[in-house]
Amino acid sequence: MQSSKRKGLLLIISGPSGVGKGALCQALMQRNSNIKMSVSCTTRAPRVGEVDGINYFFKSPEEFQQMIEQGAFLEYIHVFGVDYYGTPRTCVEQQRAAGHDIILEIDVQGAMQAKQSCPDAVTIFIAPPSMSTLKTRLIGRGTETQQAIERRFEAAFEELQYMRKYDYIVTNDVLDKAVVQTEQIIAAESLRASRQMDLIESFQGGFSTL
Repeated sequence: MQSSKRKGLLLIISGPSGVGKGALCQALMQRNSNIKMSVSCTTRAPRVGEVDGINYFFKSPEEFQQMIEQGAFLEYIHVFGVDYYGTPRTCVEQQRAAGHDIILEIDVQGAMQAKQSCPDAVTIFIAPPSMSTLKTRLIGRGTETQQAIERRFEAAFEELQYMRKYDYIVTNDVLDKAVVQTEQIIAAESLRASRQMDLIESFQGGFSTL
């Protein structure tokens, strides 16, 4: 939906578990060939069917630590003191330089890290229409115990406290509507003057060249 001459956007998308972030991101990519998902690095072992460089970049703990020391991540996290996950800076920058808009779907802590590392990133919080709707969705997935659902529900309240720190909030009540609203954000952000410096500079001294 955008010219390949434009530097792509970094879209940081967060929201509580069960809000529909994954479905929204998939819909965005299906409707817009220019939008891609960021591929993260991890130290966990590949699962059946996962491919290095497509699902994740699989790294040893030593390799991951070296990347941390080199400042190679936009953000990273150590999950339960076991496995590391992180967003490689170079891959994101290469994709953006090629004109692709890159989605980084991460939690609120990671989003704050990534925004600090990349100030021109666009942060979008996906909110549920209500907490009761969110709980219904969590239960409806049928993939977790009641105890796990309660933990996720409690975590959702904590994540919602970060909403005011985001550039935009999209309420995912009807998925198609949420997708269109997110596309509108992308279109508006692409037209910011600060993202069109090449065009602005092309008009500088215009009379002298006529």
